[in-house]
Amino acid sequence: MTVAGVRTLTRWFWVRHAPAIDPEGRLYGQRDVDCDCSDAAAFAGLARMLPKDAFWLATPLSRTTKTAAAIRAAGLDAPEPVIEPLLMEQNFGDWQGQIRSEVTKHRLWIAAPYTRAPGGESFVDVYARCRTAIERWTEECKGHDIVAVAHGGTIRSALGVALSLPPEIALAFSTENLSLTIIEHFETDARAHDWRVAAVNRLPR
Repeated sequence: MTVAGVRTLTRWFWVRHAPAIDPEGRLYGQRDVDCDCSDAAAFAGLARMLPKDAFWLATPLSRTTKTAAAIRAAGLDAPEPVIEPLLMEQNFGDWQGQIRSEVTKHRLWIAAPYTRAPGGESFVDVYARCRTAIERWTEECKGHDIVAVAHGGTIRSALGVALSLPPEIALAFSTENLSLTIIEHFETDARAHDWRVAAVNRLPR
């Protein structure tokens, strides 16, 4: 789709990692838990939906790098992702490893956006660091496609940044495992910067 006056278009393809293997229902946050990459149909769908010749990002947590590897194995010729720590999931500090239902304090998330977990972060902290990474990579990859395999909190933050939403509203988005969210950044002839959300939580079925 062509937009009048657009000088560069940078597209972000956000993929939430495969389901974490967590039979006890514990809060994992930045704990490096394994993930289930057995859904061959979903990975084949993502391989068809994602662009070729994109720049790839993942986080230091292995559930994102394993998800990226499974997409490549399903038929997409893509590079190894660059690791970006700023796109990691929220650090829930002392709550990590506890039963999720016992520490959840908010209807849409683990805690209210301004509540900082003991020894960890608030969602507002995540929002701020994700903004830093998004703005930097949008500039560095200007005019190209970016595939970012990341986390639920990260993708909600990206949607909030694109739509200039307060953090408490950004938490209202649903981001399921192996879903695709597409956000586009436009730089116009007037050097204005605009974002457009092209898809949210699209499942590869």
